[in-house]
Amino acid sequence: MNKSVPPAVDAKDLTVVRGPHPVLHNLTFTVPRGQITGLLGPSGCGKSTLMRATVGTQAKVTGALTVLDHPAGHPALRSRVGYVTQAPSVYLDLSIRQNLDYFASVLLPGRSAAAHRRTEVDRVLTDVDLTSHADALAGNLSGGQLSRVSLAVALLGTPELLVLDEPTVGLDPVLRRDLWNLFDDLAADRGTTILVSSHVMDEAERCHRLLLMRQGELLADDSPDALRERTATATVEDAFLRLVDEANANNTTRTATRPTTH
Repeated sequence: MNKSVPPAVDAKDLTVVRGPHPVLHNLTFTVPRGQITGLLGPSGCGKSTLMRATVGTQAKVTGALTVLDHPAGHPALRSRVGYVTQAPSVYLDLSIRQNLDYFASVLLPGRSAAAHRRTEVDRVLTDVDLTSHADALAGNLSGGQLSRVSLAVALLGTPELLVLDEPTVGLDPVLRRDLWNLFDDLAADRGTTILVSSHVMDEAERCHRLLLMRQGELLADDSPDALRERTATATVEDAFLRLVDEANANNTTRTATRPTTH
């Protein structure tokens, strides 16, 4: 990353508490601009919480979290950040195009923007390969198609940062490949910064940088090549398992050497 360009996301001592327990523990990391950063780890490790914090919808966040040079959740970020949750965020009683027309009217209001809205809707339909299904009712779509509609909504307005929470979960291998090809194109051709979560380790190989998480903690923040080299492993999955083993060993050592009290 160019040192003179601030990162898209900059977190310092980021902590989130839910009830009596912390969900995220003092995370410090950056997300470089114009790259795909993968947020990987097992289900329940805090990935979704971290993404909600990044887009400004998570409660009880402490520490510093800057997104595109603004505090996370700042009103100036509304049109600059696209967010796709795990659950489809569309109206099932509307067609794909009607959904996109509605969200485009919210994002790009005003009569003077009508032609631009139509162009935007046509563009994102092409991006997610749903042009031929544009008039289909959302309630009749498959899970994979619904996921692509949600992604199309997030792409309206050409956001600078896309935050994608497990966008390929439940998709067949062909759709997964096609979506990752789209992510590659967005980063390479449009300079879009993408923060994408997954628990599928083979998707890590498609990322420029990786944040590996476990139990609310950050195990690593590095490129796939650097992680493999650092752990002397052949795959990112093996690197992750090596880091988990090291973390477990360190925790066991600290517990064993902790002085007892009476």
